[in-house]
Amino acid sequence: MSVNLTAENQTVIRTAAYGAIHLLAFAGLAGSAHKVATEGSLSYASATGEVGHVLASKKNDFKLKGKTAAAVADQVLPALAEAVGILKAQDEAEAENFRKVVTVAVEAANRAHKGAPSPSMAEMSRKITEALNA
Repeated sequence: MSVNLTAENQTVIRTAAYGAIHLLAFAGLAGSAHKVATEGSLSYASATGEVGHVLASKKNDFKLKGKTAAAVADQVLPALAEAVGILKAQDEAEAENFRKVVTVAVEAANRAHKGAPSPSMAEMSRKITEALNA
């Protein structure tokens, strides 16, 4: 099945995906937020399907508003659920692809620190996963 995404749909997908990594960087401040952001964002380079094309486009058509994790979460967590809904309405497989792409990025971001993720990283990862499955 073909997926036809509007510019607005693509903005939602980019906001959701890159916003999830931004949230994890907030949660990983005790270690290295830069490493968290780098590992998570680099994983998007391996994304395939329509989601891969959207994430690879490098458009700066979204702005994460807020200087706190709470403010950014208010924007990003609903965007994750909305992105899944947009994709699901057109192609269930592409919605599942988006979930997997973001999940891999979350796992990559969590590996930026040695050992198990910190409690704050684990909790933020849970919130992102919950939003993807809402």
